[in-house]
Amino acid sequence: MKILYAIQGTGNGHLSRAIEIVPILKKYSTTHTLISGTQADLEIPFEVNYRFKGLGFIFGKSGGVDLVNTYKKNNIKRFLTEVKSLDLSEYDLVINDFEPISAWAAYRQKIACIGLSHQSAVISSKAPKPKILDPMGLLVLKTYAPVADRYGFHFEKYDNNIFTPVVRNEIRMLKPKIGNHYTVYLPSYDDEKIIKVLSELEDIKWEVFSKHNHQKKIVGNIIISPINSDAFIKSMVNSIGILCGAGFETPAEALYLQKKLMVIPMKNQFEQQCNAAALKKMGIPVIKSLKKKYVPDIQQWVLNKQKIQVDFPDETENIVCAILKKYWKD
Repeated sequence: MKILYAIQGTGNGHLSRAIEIVPILKKYSTTHTLISGTQADLEIPFEVNYRFKGLGFIFGKSGGVDLVNTYKKNNIKRFLTEVKSLDLSEYDLVINDFEPISAWAAYRQKIACIGLSHQSAVISSKAPKPKILDPMGLLVLKTYAPVADRYGFHFEKYDNNIFTPVVRNEIRMLKPKIGNHYTVYLPSYDDEKIIKVLSELEDIKWEVFSKHNHQKKIVGNIIISPINSDAFIKSMVNSIGILCGAGFETPAEALYLQKKLMVIPMKNQFEQQCNAAALKKMGIPVIKSLKKKYVPDIQQWVLNKQKIQVDFPDETENIVCAILKKYWKD
C-alpha cells in the first residue's frame, strides 16, 4: 500500500505531530510526504517529497492573524495550479493533517483521503466551542481541506474518533523541574507589546521566544530570544509555567509536563477560540488579549498554584495502525 501523508506547514503543531507519525507510517507502508504553507520553525527529520506554497495564515503583531498579509501572500490562481499539478494516481490513500493541496487534489481525482488532525476534532459537535460562534470560522475549518473521514486529536476524548494529543517522544523523555522563570510564546504579538505588559510584573522573570526578533536581548526582567526548538524546550521544561497562545501542541506539552498554563487565543482564529473554550473547561485561565488591563489576571495566575492532571498516553502507533487496518488495500 502506498500512502501520501500531507502536512500543513503553518505553525509548528502539525510538524511536531508528523515527527512522530511519519516513522510509524513508513514502518508499515510505502509513505511519501507533502508539506504546504510557511511559518513553521521546526527542523524536518524526514524526506519531504512535495513542497507547495499552498494556503496559510500569516501571524500579525497585535494578537491575531494579519488578514491583509494573509490575503496578499495567498494567491488563489497559484493554489489552483498547485492542486491541478499534483498527480495522486500512484497512491492508495492520502492521510491529511489539515493540508489543502492534497485534500482538493484527492477530491478531484477521487482518491481516498482521510483527515488526521486537531482540526478534525475541533469541528466535532461534541468538542467544546466558545459561547459566541463564528459561522465563517467553522465553515473554513470544515472546507479548507475536505476529507471523506475524520480522526482527531484534542485535550480530551470528546468522541469515539477523537484521541488525546500526540506528545513528541522528545518531550516524553524529559524530567520537568521548577525553575525561577516563566516561558512565553505569543507569536502573534510583537516584542514591544509583550515587553509593555510583562514589564509591569517586574518581580517575575520572563523568557520570551519571539518570531519577530533574530537576536537575543534583555529588557529588565524579560529575556527575548529568537525561536529555537531546543532552547524553547529547555526553557519550558525548567519553567514555573507557560504563557502562550491557545494553539494545540504547546498547551498540550505544557499540560503533559505538569506546568502552570495560561493562554491567550488569537483574534480572527476560530480554532484557537475553540481550544480556549476547551482549556477553560479544564480549569486553565484564559485572557482575551495581552493588554495592561489583564495584568491583574496574570498576577493572580502567577500567585496561584495550579494543578491540572491530564492523561496523555503514548498510543500514536495504535491509532495509526487502526486507521491503516481500516483502509488497507492488498
